[in-house]
Amino acid sequence: MLSRSSRGTVRWMTKAAAVVLLAFAAPVFSAEPDSNVIREADVNQAVETLKKDPDLATTRKMRTLRWIDSDKKQPKKMGWLKWIGELFGWFAQVSRVFIWLLIGLLIGLLVLYLLRFTKTFDKRSMSSHVVAPTHVRDLDIRPESLPDDVGMEAWSLWDRGEHRAALSLLYRGLLSRLAHTHQVPIRDSSTEGDCLLLSQRHLLPDRHQYVGSLIGTWQRAVYGGEDPQSPAMRALCEQFDSALRPVTADAERTA
Repeated sequence: MLSRSSRGTVRWMTKAAAVVLLAFAAPVFSAEPDSNVIREADVNQAVETLKKDPDLATTRKMRTLRWIDSDKKQPKKMGWLKWIGELFGWFAQVSRVFIWLLIGLLIGLLVLYLLRFTKTFDKRSMSSHVVAPTHVRDLDIRPESLPDDVGMEAWSLWDRGEHRAALSLLYRGLLSRLAHTHQVPIRDSSTEGDCLLLSQRHLLPDRHQYVGSLIGTWQRAVYGGEDPQSPAMRALCEQFDSALRPVTADAERTA
């Protein structure tokens, strides 16, 4: 069997042959005066008709497969994808601003905490200055309960033979100066060792040395029954005021 294209070719050749035969037969029949004579106009019309036949056309449209060119522009992104990208970009900018605001807030809270801590520390310091014990164990250390010149009064007692009262007055005066003048945090239950340790933290070395000498003399006399020699006792009494005077007094003397 003939294919479709072969059949079309045969049909076109048949029609073309018929046209040629008509063209050559036209002069022969033109000599006879017949009404069925084929004229030249009829031939031309037949040729035009053949040209219009799709099977005999000189051009033909055909569909074929071909590769898509790689240099063609890629299709634009869909609108919703672009919107999602812009949304994530906005979130990134907002997150950066939020982080900076959070850092600023934390810094502000830190500064506020430091200010409150400083005020609390100052209040505690002031309260420690104000709240000083009136007694340490059984000893009255109130400034109003002591003479103005503790050292000279203690030596007077010692010179009269009242050795225990002289040592007690010196030790009471020592505790009173530490608590009320130098703001050493002595408590009503503090021992001699506690007072010595606290004075080391709050006093200058030369003053702490005097405190150590006086506390050592007091302990040997009270717990060991060993009274100091008169020269040593006299030195403690004479150095009492200079060793335990306020720091402002030192500044005034230096000026």
